[in-house]
Amino acid sequence: MLLSISTTHARATDLGYLLHKNPGRFQSYELSFGQAHVFYSEASTERCTACLLLDVDPIGLVRGKAGGNGLLSQYVNDRSYAASSFLSVAIAQVYGSALQGRCKDRPELALERIPLSASIDVLPVRGGKRLLADFFEPLGYTVEASRHPLDEEFPEWGEGPHYSVTLSATARLSELLAHLYVLIPVFDNHKHYFVGENELEKLLTHASRWLASHPRKEEITRRYLKFQPSLYRQALARLVDEEDDSVTDQSDKQNLPEASLEQPPGLNEQRLEAVVAALLASGARRVLDLGCGEGRLIRRLLEERQIEEVVGLDVSIRSLECASDRLRLDRMPPGQASRVRLLHGSLTYRDRRLEGFDAAALVEVIEHLEPPRLQALERTIFEFARPETVVLTTPNREYNVTWQNVGAQKLRHPDHRFEWTRDEFRSWAEGVARRHGYAVQLLPVGPTDERLGSPTQMAIFDRAA
Repeated sequence: MLLSISTTHARATDLGYLLHKNPGRFQSYELSFGQAHVFYSEASTERCTACLLLDVDPIGLVRGKAGGNGLLSQYVNDRSYAASSFLSVAIAQVYGSALQGRCKDRPELALERIPLSASIDVLPVRGGKRLLADFFEPLGYTVEASRHPLDEEFPEWGEGPHYSVTLSATARLSELLAHLYVLIPVFDNHKHYFVGENELEKLLTHASRWLASHPRKEEITRRYLKFQPSLYRQALARLVDEEDDSVTDQSDKQNLPEASLEQPPGLNEQRLEAVVAALLASGARRVLDLGCGEGRLIRRLLEERQIEEVVGLDVSIRSLECASDRLRLDRMPPGQASRVRLLHGSLTYRDRRLEGFDAAALVEVIEHLEPPRLQALERTIFEFARPETVVLTTPNREYNVTWQNVGAQKLRHPDHRFEWTRDEFRSWAEGVARRHGYAVQLLPVGPTDERLGSPTQMAIFDRAA
């Protein structure tokens, strides 16, 4: 069976970076059911095509095993050439980094929507050509399919269930691979391995973000889980939860406890308003949003004419994908889209892409780091990037006692590694300013209690002349 992925991206050979496979090499991989080979049928700057060819060993698969549905059916079948769950396994094992949205050498490429086409030779479709359109077109693909006869020498036998299929779209490579990983075995219904709880988790990992709103989600889920009612009901219930959450990801859900504490609604808005006001007051035109998450601050900054460029950086590919979706970057007018970039990276390593900006914002970020990593973050921002202004917010631990389900001993959020009192934050901020030649101003954000202060504390660092 053969899967070919092509692109006509501006530098088409960038496909090699995305797949982590060198276009100049023929590579082979041992799998439990045979071998997988990766090669490029074409590799130019105008067009690049990567091929994943599976050499399935049907004899080895059944040697020493019981006959199952019949000894003859174990040896006379289409396993060697028809795309099935074998191909899904190969995608996960051979293209695993690309499937997860990682690109080590060119991380920004993983977030980019590029023209892609995937050709599958051949795909058994138990349900006809209409099923291909029903499953793939809602995901944004143009579908081309040609059906093969059972035997060209005996046309009277009629057409078989096998199709050559080509899918085309402008998408992230990780999205294309996730769609193929889930849907290829759905068409055939003959998975070569046991379907249990692990398969349910795989389905939700690779499909929850797009399957929850798919018009045929029930049928896809039922087929993927081989019509097992208990697994199907679990999956559907969890997909309904995903649909209710819209495009929020797991990191969003982790933030829900903190969001529920900050009642009445408005603290997050007050925090963003305070940060935006500080950035505008600094005169900044080019701004970094460090730890940008799903892009709420970026969206606010794009509303300000003063801001010419916003660059968001986050360690989570998933968060960056959510930010791209929430900002609707693929549908922005070109002039607006040119003002924003999303980067994958860590705040604890020097990154030259962060240098030369007027200002940087870190909104509720530092408390998610282990305290020993703060020194590395400090150097990355204040020693190497050195923006003119840095605006930073973090929780005030003293204020936690006002929330009954937190109190003085607990942190607001399970992912927080620490939360500082006002004195602790002042000591750290003044130390940073002194060590790196900045002046710092501390301000409260949110309702202020005379004894406890405000729920959020903000520091504005301005580089000394």
